Amino acid sequence: MSTPERHARVKEIFLAVCEQAPEDRAKALDEACAGDDGLRHEVESLLALDQKTTHDARTGPAPSTLIGPFRLLQKVGEGGMGEVWEAEQHQPVRRRVALKIVKWGMDTKEVLARFESERQALVLMSHPNIARAFEAGASAEGRPFFAMEYVRGLPITTYCDAQRLDTRQRLELFRQVCEGVQHAHQKGVIHRDIKPSNILVAIEDGRPVPKIIDFGVAKATSQRLTERTLFTELGQWIGTPEYMSPEQAELTGLDVDTRSDVYSLGVVLYELLAGTQPFDSEELRSGGFDEMRRRIREDEPPRPSTRVSGLGPASQLAAERRRTDRPGLVRTLRGDLDWIVMKALEKDRTRRYASPSELAADVGRYLRTEPVEASPPRTSYRVRKFVSRHRAGVAAGGLVLFALVAGVVGTTVGLVRAQREAQSARQVAGLLASMLGDVDPT
Repeated sequence: MSTPERHARVKEIFLAVCEQAPEDRAKALDEACAGDDGLRHEVESLLALDQKTTHDARTGPAPSTLIGPFRLLQKVGEGGMGEVWEAEQHQPVRRRVALKIVKWGMDTKEVLARFESERQALVLMSHPNIARAFEAGASAEGRPFFAMEYVRGLPITTYCDAQRLDTRQRLELFRQVCEGVQHAHQKGVIHRDIKPSNILVAIEDGRPVPKIIDFGVAKATSQRLTERTLFTELGQWIGTPEYMSPEQAELTGLDVDTRSDVYSLGVVLYELLAGTQPFDSEELRSGGFDEMRRRIREDEPPRPSTRVSGLGPASQLAAERRRTDRPGLVRTLRGDLDWIVMKALEKDRTRRYASPSELAADVGRYLRTEPVEASPPRTSYRVRKFVSRHRAGVAAGGLVLFALVAGVVGTTVGLVRAQREAQSARQVAGLLASMLGDVDPT
């Protein structure tokens, strides 16, 4: 691996591991480095430096610290490049905000560009299902920050399970999420990391409202989000594997469009309905980096009803959280909901819903008991998919079949020829017998 490629890989693994809890980092390193001791050593060196920097930074921002017009109250989140604080703004208005600020020692050109990109993405949008951005600035030490709407809520899957929402209630919430993502697309922004933890459900005026957050890896489709150079496309692992579209797993970043978010929405819908992801998370990550990418790009997930049927005791718990029993949940999912989810999860994006609004519209048709546009793929399509997944086996089977057919044809031709020759011989014998029968023996 060349030096630039290795540097990009080290940085990619470092940022991914930083997102993990401290107790999970060793396992994440094992999976990402896959036995490459040199690669692991480089990543661990960066992690040690980051830990030291973070430790030193604890003497910096702390609760009650003022950053511009904002007073920090408590840290509510931390990622590879930034920290999120609950803060209180006193002027020109008094309100509670979420303040996102670049971490100490992470003010590289790439991090600052991504930070600026997220801020610009939020500024572009104004929708009730997307957390709003208020203002931006820099601390006295020069660390950039921006203030956004503070969403006091739970991830959508956690909220639905805690409230024991039935399938229809979950679908109504999901439609709002689709509307928020559609608004982002209309503003020329692809989220690229849609997952339950980035969809928080807050209570507004006594009703649940999902809010989409964290546009930190967003991609612009019609305009530049930042004037800074953003080197996050080629060879970078952008997104979360369990919710990542096949085209994102290609790692080129050059051919990702709005249908990538449709795929991620499909995974979220799958989890909302079935209580589990299409692929088991531990199993997906256990095979190493390349195998994980292959499975995302090639393996077809089971239908939600099939997945629930194979969950064992966990399926009963999933059913109870949806106010039904296991057979009832399977019956509800089988049919229209299965096909809606599977259309959103098509590996071939030309067969997916073209937009989140189309996905939401089909969910609406289901809720109104109308025919949905999603339908089982035709037999010819299934055959093509089978052939593409099993090329070697199909080729070998084809050769065997050809040999059998050729053998049968050859045998048949020989048999027909033999029958014709026998018939000809019988005719000649009959003619000779007739001629000899007319001859006088004397």
